[in-house]
Amino acid sequence: MSARFLALLFVVIAGGALAQGFAGLGTQSDGFSVPEPGRELVFPDDHGAHPDFRIEWWYLTANLTDGTGKEYGLQWTLFRSALRPEAAEGWSASQAWMAHAAVTTEDRHFSTERFARGGIGQAGVTVTPFDAWIDDWRMTSRAAAGDDRLAALHVTARGIDFSYDIDLVASGPLVLHGESGLSVKSAAGQASYYYSQPFYAVTGTVNLPSGPVTVSGQAWLDREWSSQPLDPDQTGWDWLSLHFDDGSKLMGFRLRSRSADAYTSATWVDPNGETTAYGDGALRMTPVGTRGVAGRAVPVEWRLELAARGLDITVDAINPDSWMDTLVSYWEGPVIAEGSHHGRGYLEMTGYE
Repeated sequence: MSARFLALLFVVIAGGALAQGFAGLGTQSDGFSVPEPGRELVFPDDHGAHPDFRIEWWYLTANLTDGTGKEYGLQWTLFRSALRPEAAEGWSASQAWMAHAAVTTEDRHFSTERFARGGIGQAGVTVTPFDAWIDDWRMTSRAAAGDDRLAALHVTARGIDFSYDIDLVASGPLVLHGESGLSVKSAAGQASYYYSQPFYAVTGTVNLPSGPVTVSGQAWLDREWSSQPLDPDQTGWDWLSLHFDDGSKLMGFRLRSRSADAYTSATWVDPNGETTAYGDGALRMTPVGTRGVAGRAVPVEWRLELAARGLDITVDAINPDSWMDTLVSYWEGPVIAEGSHHGRGYLEMTGYE
């Protein structure tokens, strides 16, 4: 699932109510399309925008190291929100855009954000060729003819005190979550369409106040869209993507509720790209260590158990202070997994006040 709570900003822009679910993501989606079972994802078309749905994102996270073995995390996210279901062009366009970028080191966390209106060329996504942008931040396909358009990407972003320029090449297939890409988020059936490209190898440069750093590592791209992905009672989520040393991968999340047990979901990805989906209750996510971050108690250490895979691991933040100080604030940063499986990945946590 991933950060994906841009909705607060866009609901504010639209003048909507914020009471329904975390950041308004549980509000009714009158007039918008909603995910339904049986809809087959189609590529490359689904790499592009879906303006008949209210909420959408292109979400990249990367675990990187430099030549000395020092750890880094990187985030690039483009969010789209439809302020109303009616189509329009130019300044009357109903699409709003927001983007987040971040670089995390073992002792620093740099983040920034951008905002744009659709219809005027400041931000958008095209399929042929694939290009996602806001201002001068870009995610552009460099895939060879005949390959999936997300198979190779060039990604750039910059803030006041950091920038990055990286290349990504995928060594495995796209991964569909849930039931053929329909990812259920609650017992009541709220859902999104959700797929990932988790097989990227990364090379490039990160520029920090101390100077440029050559980095390499792994990355994970999430694609998700919906119109009401949460139940009105759900207050936030804890989401993880993990690359294990044996080549297998795991996506898992739990959605917290005011009056019910948390709702969980997971996808196990074999090294060859074959997937197994696990429904509510199969993945156990237990917070075991908190940290005072931005005036909040945030669980930056977790125990994850997935009995069907013999998984029992502890996940720790590389930098516990990885707070995204954006208009809609949240925790997002790289983590290390140890226990029955070893690896690295990314953790996102929303709704902690």
